[in-house]
Amino acid sequence: MAGGEPKPSAPVLVTPGEPAGIGAEITLKAFAAALKDNTPSFCVMEDPARLGNVASALGLAVKIAAIDTPEAAAELPADTLPVLPVAWAADIRAGVPDKDNAPIVINAIRTAAQLAQDGRVSAITTNPIHKAVLIEAGFSHPGHTEFLGSLAPEQDGAPTMMLACDDLRVVPVTVHIPLRDAPAALKTTDIIAKGRLLAATLRDHFGIVDPRIAVCGLNPHAGENGQFGDEDERIIAPAVTAMQNDNITAFGPLSADTLFHAEARKTYDAVMGMYHDQVLIPIKTLDFDGGVNVTLGLDFIRTSPDHGTALDIAGTGTARHASLAAAIRMAANMAMSGAPSGE
Repeated sequence: MAGGEPKPSAPVLVTPGEPAGIGAEITLKAFAAALKDNTPSFCVMEDPARLGNVASALGLAVKIAAIDTPEAAAELPADTLPVLPVAWAADIRAGVPDKDNAPIVINAIRTAAQLAQDGRVSAITTNPIHKAVLIEAGFSHPGHTEFLGSLAPEQDGAPTMMLACDDLRVVPVTVHIPLRDAPAALKTTDIIAKGRLLAATLRDHFGIVDPRIAVCGLNPHAGENGQFGDEDERIIAPAVTAMQNDNITAFGPLSADTLFHAEARKTYDAVMGMYHDQVLIPIKTLDFDGGVNVTLGLDFIRTSPDHGTALDIAGTGTARHASLAAAIRMAANMAMSGAPSGE
């Protein structure tokens, strides 16, 4: 880490995300439920007065206290939510993002990453952002993960997205690109690099001494010996061999259509897929509310809920906090288990 390992008492820091979305609501609900569902203590970046208003609207009796530094969070009672104040540039209307607030959203992420790199917070959990309004304000990254990657030292395969729940962990090799472009975007070197990051994360942060990684093929039946395409033999199989030569227990390419049922899931610790929906559909089907997004290859720990800003239900009080709570728990557990993956 740039500024040393986090202190044992360092909290998880939750960023505000898009203020017009459900971030404030689910953060408050996660804190209100923390003592019941074993969510670790955390602090949040937000406008304390706004959080108080949202809590009142939700009927939540949450005590809120502004703090000047993350270290001050440890001085507050367990029933009080520590808040690092954020001053929004424009009035917030639920469901209606304002580009004037976009620079504050971006700066909050940057500040949180720096605090984690300095060891002043143990990890960050990011509430969802609204990419369209950020791009309108000059944001030059495809998404949250790529922006965070730009704030960390470069390394092969980073940043890599892993989605995790109790029953499944998955890594897509290609992510937010058109499906028609995925075959051409696949590279053996990328699969190897992301496989190494995945194996390191499972060892360092999930207590798996010898991680078993199942690698999906691209084509139906993993190409059926070249009948349905040659990418499986030409691109994916050499990557699996290279990982095995690195003493990583990897196997494949495997047919994705038989890889996600209960018995199959007992044979591996994580799956690498070749495109976004190949592995995200299974995990979201298994645990839509409890999935967590983990960024691999940073010099700090970052998790996030596996959903978006939900602008359509913002302000209605109906947002579920399970994924955010799971993300906070996972961040805290990862922080206690060792150095960020890739170090």
